[in-house]
Amino acid sequence: MAGVSVWLGFSAGVLLLIWTWISVIGTLIVPRQHKDRLSASAAWMAKAIFAVARRPIRTYWRLDRLLAWQAPMSLFIRLGLWMILFYLSFALMLLPFVQDDPHRAFSEAGSALFTLGYAPPDELGNTLLVYSAAFTGLVVIALQIGYLPTLYAAFNRRESEVTLLVSRAGAPAWGPELLMRTRFGLSTVDSTAELGTLYATWEQWAAEVAESHSTYLTLCTLRSPLPESNWLTALLSVMDSAALQLSLSPGTAPTLRARLLLRMGFSCLNQIGHALSIPVVEDVDPDGETELTFAEFNTAVEMLKSVGYPVEHTAEQAWPHFRGWRLNYEAVAYRLAYAIDAPPALWSGPRRLAAPQIPPKRPANRVATEAKPEDPQLDIRGPGQVP
Repeated sequence: MAGVSVWLGFSAGVLLLIWTWISVIGTLIVPRQHKDRLSASAAWMAKAIFAVARRPIRTYWRLDRLLAWQAPMSLFIRLGLWMILFYLSFALMLLPFVQDDPHRAFSEAGSALFTLGYAPPDELGNTLLVYSAAFTGLVVIALQIGYLPTLYAAFNRRESEVTLLVSRAGAPAWGPELLMRTRFGLSTVDSTAELGTLYATWEQWAAEVAESHSTYLTLCTLRSPLPESNWLTALLSVMDSAALQLSLSPGTAPTLRARLLLRMGFSCLNQIGHALSIPVVEDVDPDGETELTFAEFNTAVEMLKSVGYPVEHTAEQAWPHFRGWRLNYEAVAYRLAYAIDAPPALWSGPRRLAAPQIPPKRPANRVATEAKPEDPQLDIRGPGQVP
């Protein structure tokens, strides 16, 4: 019976080895979304740890400082799970070659896997397994080291545009703020071309984020360097500004660029939502109701009117068109924002932490004492300031 049990252990070790290698290769090498239970378990464990740590926190800024560690911790836990499973699989596979001695099997497996070399093999069977374990340990660590630069390169590309948007849409970013600041920043010229260029840039950005964040799910929870900045609220603000422009000022809006951005934007959110197992409605009812209310929309329209933004339609006329655009992305954006604890920006839905929504920060209006307001070269008002 002892001989049968060790060979059953050997078989279990082989299956465990194959399953773990599939997880490693699918996560670190295969360039597409890979449903991996080990990675999901590591993310769940990190989330559970931080769910306990966040309980006494009552402000968003303290929560952001804590959650900045969650995604890196999930990577560390995942690497630990891989190494533990490889260790266990090789120990089980070594049992038939070490006279059914579990202590020796685990000793040789650990010595080889972690390249310590204190327990050399003495037979052909365990020699091959020990060399395989040593190879496995080196390759997994090398792949993880190569994975991190790829991950953080994608993170840096994402954050470049998010940081640039701070001066345009505030922090946290907000769609109406983007239109208002563009109006002030280019008050003496037509701003349509500027917004068209911005929408084209963010269309490309959304395509890159859809690919990278659905492949490397850890990117979704890697937080921006600034507490109020976030990739999701930034994309939501640009999409809201495009929808606002198309509904309020269709005659002056860069229609093609705005429509392409919106299409790529909600395709990006849907793709990431699917990857995170978040419910996604592909074909929405255009006559449905948004969680954003008409009163909130009307307040934003009045703010734009107060600063001279060119409005062609009333809020009542524009609302059905804006609502129709927003229905395509609001639900999945709100669910993603809730899942990743995004900053509580305006028009971005509820959060786990019951904190008030944060309006975008605006720089102080500083004007030189001798500057003449009628001279456009000397008009150095802060962006977004009502004259």
